[in-house]
Amino acid sequence: MVLFSLVATHADIDLETVAQLSTGASELATSALSGSPEVTGAIVLATCNRFEIYGEAVHADDVEAARAALVAQISGSSGLSEQLVSRSFSTRTGTEVTKHLFAVSSGLDSAVVGEREIAGQVRRALIQAQHEGTASSGLVRLFQAASKTAKDVGAQTALGSRGLSIVSVALDLAADLSENADWATKKAVIFGTGAYAGATMSLLRERGCTDVSVFSSSGRAAGFVATRGGVALDEESLPVAVAAADVMIGCSGSDTRVEAEELARVRADSPQPLIAIDLALTHDFDPAVGELDGVELLTLESVRLAAPQEQAESLSQASSIVTAAAKAFEQEREARSVDSAIVALRRHTMNVLDAEMEKVRARHGCTAAAEEVEFALRRMVKQLLHVPTVRARELAANGQQDEYVAALEALYGISVDQPAAPVQGPVPAPLQASDAEAECPVDHTNISIEDRRESA
Repeated sequence: MVLFSLVATHADIDLETVAQLSTGASELATSALSGSPEVTGAIVLATCNRFEIYGEAVHADDVEAARAALVAQISGSSGLSEQLVSRSFSTRTGTEVTKHLFAVSSGLDSAVVGEREIAGQVRRALIQAQHEGTASSGLVRLFQAASKTAKDVGAQTALGSRGLSIVSVALDLAADLSENADWATKKAVIFGTGAYAGATMSLLRERGCTDVSVFSSSGRAAGFVATRGGVALDEESLPVAVAAADVMIGCSGSDTRVEAEELARVRADSPQPLIAIDLALTHDFDPAVGELDGVELLTLESVRLAAPQEQAESLSQASSIVTAAAKAFEQEREARSVDSAIVALRRHTMNVLDAEMEKVRARHGCTAAAEEVEFALRRMVKQLLHVPTVRARELAANGQQDEYVAALEALYGISVDQPAAPVQGPVPAPLQASDAEAECPVDHTNISIEDRRESA
């Protein structure tokens, strides 16, 4: 099985293109599995500044076909040409996939380096894929390992202690631009009820802002404020709240946005200035609102430029943790790749043993002597299989699993075609006397005591 990823981020293309590519992201994984036989698993990671698809294919030769199928699907849902979609994504395979996702989950590839929100988004991407049935076992292990790596980076470096996030940097920037930096005196309106809206509400509360209203075009504001506090807005009450607001924060990315002309009309009689923070990838606010008198517009690009530079030492430590974790994950994955070969070898050996035991029982019945012979043979087989099993793991860790599989075929005629489940536990323990009699294929009820003594 081969892991691959298609990556489009703020580092390579503009955010407008990232937003367009993300159209239909919620259905992409499901449609990819149903529409492309080369894709055996898929997880989509879509955030405010990145759109990434992680996939699994049976063979390395299938990756290009899987990529082409995904590009075609994204083109169809976004309306962008396949050529533009293809140019927008970089493709990673093998160890590059692992190291990139681990770095992303740890916040090392974010606009705000070390931000903590991305780790939660990685976890939610996995949960959604599992719920939809698109997460293959290999992708589940990959994303779980990425989340663990993010925790390690947060616990072992100064990046975690900073508690930075895109939202926190945006609020810091808003405070710097305000005449009065005291959040306790401000009225805020949040657009959206998703993860960023929740993070925004929490940070506003931490900074002392208690007058917070929430609007959702989907009608989920009431449920949102029921657990987080604040006031739910509807279409009728929204204009009044916006007119009185000091800060409005866009986190929804819905199809409905606040137009500059509409905002100017609503705030025509508002004496206080307004700071509009647009954190939505597809823009909750018309970019022209920044040209209105008394309105200051902050965007994701503004946040990126204002983000503090992390200390080189912390970044170096975090990068080392990510590199080591990625290496360990790949070694474990390589070791798993020979599980089917180990199972095949054990099955072949046990079949030979079972065949010999049938001959013994046919001649001697299920006697104490037969049990002793079976015990000795199973013990010998276990010892004989120990070294080949250890060598399989060692060779896989060095990327030589194909040589091991070839050796099995050359020496024993064993063909390893399909991946098998990971080996669980050692070779089965020797049968106890009661078990042997219960499973014995020989009807030995008529064997005389003399025959038993002779066999013994």
